[in-house]
Amino acid sequence: MTAETETALTINNLSLWYGDKQALDSISLAIPKNRITALIGPSGCGKSTLLRCFNRMNDVIDCCRIEGEILLDRRNILEEGGDLSALRRRVGMVFQRPNPFPKSIYENVVYGLRLQGVRDRRILNEAVERALRAAALWPEVKDSLRQNALTLSSGQQQRLVIARAIAIEPEVLLLDEPTSALDPISTLVIEELMTTLKQHFTLILVTHNMQQAARVSDYTAFIHQGKVVEFADTDTLFTTPKQRRTEDYITGRFG
Repeated sequence: MTAETETALTINNLSLWYGDKQALDSISLAIPKNRITALIGPSGCGKSTLLRCFNRMNDVIDCCRIEGEILLDRRNILEEGGDLSALRRRVGMVFQRPNPFPKSIYENVVYGLRLQGVRDRRILNEAVERALRAAALWPEVKDSLRQNALTLSSGQQQRLVIARAIAIEPEVLLLDEPTSALDPISTLVIEELMTTLKQHFTLILVTHNMQQAARVSDYTAFIHQGKVVEFADTDTLFTTPKQRRTEDYITGRFG
């Protein structure tokens, strides 16, 4: 990361256990602002667990214990007593499979705004158009906003979910394998969308797809057995990795 690059999230000595099983081991990373950072590694390496730490999704697991800190605006989001609702307004998340609510397209997009108490129809209407345009979905649905979101294709549903996440204007957007359930054409649309979204948001992407990480991300962290093996700008990590384990993984020799 260059000296001019601002940091969105700083992770210091983060460790996590599920009961007696350690899933993350002393992870330290600086996630650059307005960039796409990919987390790669074999199944079960801890990358999705790490992603879920950034908006404290792991809090719902009773046996989960976390040490270390994650700084957002120099404040540790892991401190007890923190406002989870406020955190999740600042750190949005999109999951592997599209999960629109069984409501209209319009109501899906304004869901988070309504939770915040926004009632002004003009503000809601403007937010819907802005979010759907940002998610590259507006031309396809502008005349059917009252249509049930479940009638959309899988690719459209995933873009709708992204619109729902960005409607509340978070600072960070977490993407947990957002294209793994989509066809190649829909995948390409989402990848192009990610590149556009980084102008306004910081994106953190978990992916098993090495080609996707190489195509869309600016920085990549290779995680193995709960540890960060290597973190660098994506071009460097994929062309001249410093660690033999990184080279073995990205060339398919293991994982």
